[in-house]
Amino acid sequence: MASLPASTATAGRPPSTFHSINDPYYVRILDTTLRDGEQAPGAAMTAEQKIVIARNLVLLGVDVIDAGFPVSSPEDFNAVKSIADEVGNVQHGGRLGGHVPIIVVVARTSKRDIDAAWAAVSGALRPRIATFIATSEIHMRHKLKKNADEVVAIAREMVAYARSVGFQDISFAAEDSLRRVAKIQVLII
Repeated sequence: MASLPASTATAGRPPSTFHSINDPYYVRILDTTLRDGEQAPGAAMTAEQKIVIARNLVLLGVDVIDAGFPVSSPEDFNAVKSIADEVGNVQHGGRLGGHVPIIVVVARTSKRDIDAAWAAVSGALRPRIATFIATSEIHMRHKLKKNADEVVAIAREMVAYARSVGFQDISFAAEDSLRRVAKIQVLII
């Protein structure tokens, strides 16, 4: 594996504090290669390939690595867990590039997804969950078979559940939000 000087990844990097960037000119870089990169037909990666990519993302100074969707398969769970355990903690990740990135996992708003996400990423120093639920009328009715009030209740309950299992850094997304109705748009946010 190629190696960049440690100063490359850390030069100009402001201290990272929870939900804060001390330097208004610094842009945090979030890379989705490990998750979105597999959505193209025929673009599957092995767990070892994902770990190599994650190591190189650290060397490049990437601040946030979207490691995957652990509940989607045992292979993805194992890849995410290896990334969190290796590049997402001080013992290993800090040696790679002088900083430890935030490791993000994606999960739907369900206990099964959130439990799998925590089991996969809890070894990281700075784990984050990105959870989501469909909010457009068409998705609520046909995909979830729920009304707006039920979707809002699920979103709130599952964000609270994610915190209760150990996540302190939680992002939430309203899937298909451009088609959502105004009432749920206000309630979900």
